[in-house]
Amino acid sequence: MTPKAPTDVPTLAPSVTELEAQERRLTLPHFTYDDAWTLGTLLVDLARERGAPVAIDITRSGQQLFHAALPGSTPDNDAWIARKRRVVERYAASSLLVGTRFRAKGTTFEADSRLDPDVYAAHGGAFPITVEGAGVIGTVVVSGLPQLEDHALVVEALERFTSG
Repeated sequence: MTPKAPTDVPTLAPSVTELEAQERRLTLPHFTYDDAWTLGTLLVDLARERGAPVAIDITRSGQQLFHAALPGSTPDNDAWIARKRRVVERYAASSLLVGTRFRAKGTTFEADSRLDPDVYAAHGGAFPITVEGAGVIGTVVVSGLPQLEDHALVVEALERFTSG
C-alpha cells in the first residue's frame, strides 16, 4: 500500500531559488559526533518548547548519530524519516527542495521521479548536512508536523547551531 502523501503545500511555500540559497548558507565547516549531539539536543529543545510531537534523526555516512522521539510522535514518523532521508541521500538536496523542483516543473515527485513512494518521500523535513570541501555527508530529519513546519524547524536549528 502506498503511503498517503501530505497535502499541506501552501501557495506561500519557499521557491526553488530560496531553498537553494538556504542550503548554501547552511554549509558547515565540519560535522563531528559532538556536533550531532549538539544539533540534536537543540532540535529536541525547540520541539519541546513548542509541544511539537516529532521524531528527530541525524545520520552521517550511513550511521545514525542521534535519534529522539518526543511525546505524540509515532512509529509512522520513523518511517517518514527514512523515506525523506533517502531523498536527500539520492539528490543531495533537502526533501522540500526536491519536491519543490518537481512542482516548479508542473508535476510531482510521485508522478515523475520513477521512485517507489513507499521508499522515497520528497516532503519537507529532511535537510542535507553539507560540509565545506566535502559536500553532503549526512542528513538531519524531523517528522511529525506539516512538511513546511518540519523543514522550518530543521532550518531554525541549523541557523542557531551555525551562529552559536
